[in-house]
Amino acid sequence: MSLKKSILLIVILLLIDQISKIYIKTNFALHENVEVFSWFKIYFIENDGMAWGTKISDFISFIDDRSAKIALTLFRVFAIFGIGYWLVDATKKQSSKILITAIALIFSGALGNIIDSVFYGVLFEDSMNQVASFLPEAGGYDSLLHGKVVDMLYFPLFQINLPQWLPLYGGQRFNFFEPVFNVADMAISTGFLMLIVFNKKAFSKD
Repeated sequence: MSLKKSILLIVILLLIDQISKIYIKTNFALHENVEVFSWFKIYFIENDGMAWGTKISDFISFIDDRSAKIALTLFRVFAIFGIGYWLVDATKKQSSKILITAIALIFSGALGNIIDSVFYGVLFEDSMNQVASFLPEAGGYDSLLHGKVVDMLYFPLFQINLPQWLPLYGGQRFNFFEPVFNVADMAISTGFLMLIVFNKKAFSKD
């Protein structure tokens, strides 16, 4: 897979990701949802932390949320340069199509969420109890690097009551699949899954 095709894949996924996020941000209030099917909903939430809604400050007590947000965003920015270098290097070495595709997916997803984290706080109003406008006259809901990642894809496939004998969670209602995510998250997850499942094909013995 050539670098040009990789860039085209990245651009297409990035456009789908950002168009879907901008549409949700400018048409839904926070926590508003629409049921498409019984097992699929468009559910607008925002995430300003790490994966699964956790925060750096949950693990490092001496750092506050805003400092943690800047640290996480800057880490993501540096990481995207590393992934980009990996992609260029893999195409130059004519690595397997699976490896190059996986890296391109991870790159596009990471870049999509970085755009939210870096710019959305400046570009949009707060979505709490209102539909946000783009480029509001009064300014955005936060400063540069403090934007929140927009999530909207929710698949509550089924619910069960966990058995009472189960430690910690016994008797509770379990909802599968609980996380709400976006197109960028799907791209990242798919890329990593490809590297795991097709590991031998993706990486040569050398």
